[in-house]
Parts: sequence; structure tokens; C-alpha cells
Amino acid sequence: MIKKTLLGAVFAGLMMSASAYADDITFAVVGPMTGQLANIGDQFRQGAEAAAKAINEKGGVMGRQIKISVEDDVCDPKQAVSVANRIVANSIMFIDGHACSGSSIPASAVYAESGALMMSPASSNPVLTDDAAAKGWPTIMRLYTRDDAQGAFIGPWIAKKYAGKNVVILHDKSAYGQGVADAVKATMNEGGLKEVMYEGINAGEKDYSALVTKMKELKADVVYFGGYHPEAGLMLRQSAEQGFKFQLIMPDSIASPEFWQIAGPAGEGTMFVFPSDPQAKPEAKEAVEKIKAGGFVPEGFTLFSYATIQAFAQGIERAGSDDPMKVAEALKNGQPIQTVVGDVTFDEKGDLKNASYDINQWHDGKYAPIAQ
Repeated sequence: MIKKTLLGAVFAGLMMSASAYADDITFAVVGPMTGQLANIGDQFRQGAEAAAKAINEKGGVMGRQIKISVEDDVCDPKQAVSVANRIVANSIMFIDGHACSGSSIPASAVYAESGALMMSPASSNPVLTDDAAAKGWPTIMRLYTRDDAQGAFIGPWIAKKYAGKNVVILHDKSAYGQGVADAVKATMNEGGLKEVMYEGINAGEKDYSALVTKMKELKADVVYFGGYHPEAGLMLRQSAEQGFKFQLIMPDSIASPEFWQIAGPAGEGTMFVFPSDPQAKPEAKEAVEKIKAGGFVPEGFTLFSYATIQAFAQGIERAGSDDPMKVAEALKNGQPIQTVVGDVTFDEKGDLKNASYDINQWHDGKYAPIAQ
């Protein structure tokens, strides 16, 4: 009798545990967790886990606890599609990711066809949401800015500030890098400044000395490079070795200490565009302090990933359902969502409204906004 009672208690406990687990809600976090861009994946993971912890401590989402499932796409399009298929096969319907536009765009088709809600905290190529809107995919969104908006901000500034100077525009041939470079080129040209060279480079190479020599011969004063920190850092170091100095301007991809680790002193003065400093916002104060207390500095995309988890949670509560279609509709109803990057509102395509930017500059291993 005692044995049966004990077995019954164990069984009941297991059933209660299984029931509690079933009541959890899982959000996938997808980015480059390994490879050259693993720092971005780490930012995604740190932000998402910090947000989930904060929300869970306050009771979760409609009484359910958030669980985070981390997936690695290495910023590779084929791997991204494979990961996306695995996520939906596991019945995970909310995706915080991907990072690189070249991964987000093909993966989005998998999520859209499965009715899952994908919200990227980093991918900026307009194709992501433009194509989704054209194809009638309402569950593809981004809690980040678009390349065309970034181009409209920095292109005219370059044209005005460097009028009469020799400007080179480079990109790494990726959906992200070429997309943002093309956006900057178009608006800079509209502002009256024509580049002396426009060229794509091969990402992952270790020797850019021939490119450096070519830019040196053109007497480049300014280089805008649509790409990532590994290539940017190498180009600067190899330029310094040739005694060649130019003003490098980048998009948001170098908001990471890893840029300085590669470039070293050659990175001094490098500028880049980034959405107005999320760490400085009062809404982020508590989250920033807690993340830093855990030994991580929430730079780059950390707080945008945090905000994406917040958006999912508030969207579910607003919809009164975890149906991704209903959540997407609720998020686009015109009412702001409170996040660590401030109140955000989405348009009918699933893009952020009214994005604002800073021009940041690297100095002695750190970066900060400059006066425009």
C-alpha cells in the first residue's frame, strides 16, 4: 500500500511537471552563434535571455513562463533555412531573429508558410518586409531600422560634409552590405556627390592590400563600407601599413568591441551609423544595469533582441492569444509597445515607425555619438 502511494505521488508529480512545462511558451533566438560574427549572436542571446528572465520574474506572459531556445545559423542562408525548418517542426511559433539579411530573407519564407511570427532585431534590408507585404505574409516583422532609412540619413550628410572630396563606396556583396551601400550611394549622389569608385569585395579574405593600393592611387579621402567588422578591421590595418589614412564610415555592424580588437589603433576615428543609443534611454536603465552585473555590456543589438522578446510578450497579452497571426495584427494596431529601446510602433508592413539615428565615432577602443 505504501509502495502504491509513493508511486502514485511520483506519478502525480511527474504529471504536474509535464503540465507546467506544457504551459511554458518558447521563443527561438536565431543568429550567428559561431563563426566570424558570433559576437552578434551573443548579443542576441544575452538580450533575449535577460528579457525572458525579467518578464518571468513578473509573472510571465498571461501566467506562462518564457523559455528561450537558441539556434545557430552562422549567418549562412542555407543554414538559416535548415534552422527555420527545425524551429517550426518543433512547433516554436515566435522567432527573435535572424541577424544577417541574407539569412533572414530566405528563412522568412519558411516562417510565413508555417504561420510563425518572425521579428528580426538586426536585419535591415528592405526586401525582408517589402517582399513579405507583397506576398501577403503578415507575420514577418522587424524591430530594427531599414537600409533605405539609414541611407536617407547618412548619404546626404556625407555629400554635404565631404563635398569635393574623393569618396569610395565598398560592399561585401551580401544582402546586408550591398543593400546599405547602395542606399547610401543613391542618397549621396542625390546630394550632389559622386563616388570615385564603387566596388564589391570578397568577405573572408585576409589580404586587401591590392584594394588598399587602388584606393591610395585614387587619393580616397572617405570610404563608406557596407560590411562587417572583420573585413573593416583588416582593411584599416593594411592601410596603416601602407601609410594610407582615410575616413572610414560604416553602417551599424561595427557596434562591437571586436572591431577594435581587429583594427587596433588603425580604427581611431572610424564612424558608423546606429539607431539612437538604446543604452542611454531611461527605459533601458534597469535592464542595462542587470545585464552589466552579469558581466556583459549590452552593446550593438543586445537591447533590440531584448525589445523583440518584450514585443512578443506584449503582443500575446494584447491579442489575448498566442496565435502568431493575431499577435502580429495586435502589434500593428497603431498602439505603441513599451520596450527598453523606447516606445515602438509598427507600420502595416511590420517595420518600425519614426526611427532615429546617431553618428558614432571610435576613439581609444570605445565609441560614442558625435555632434552632427
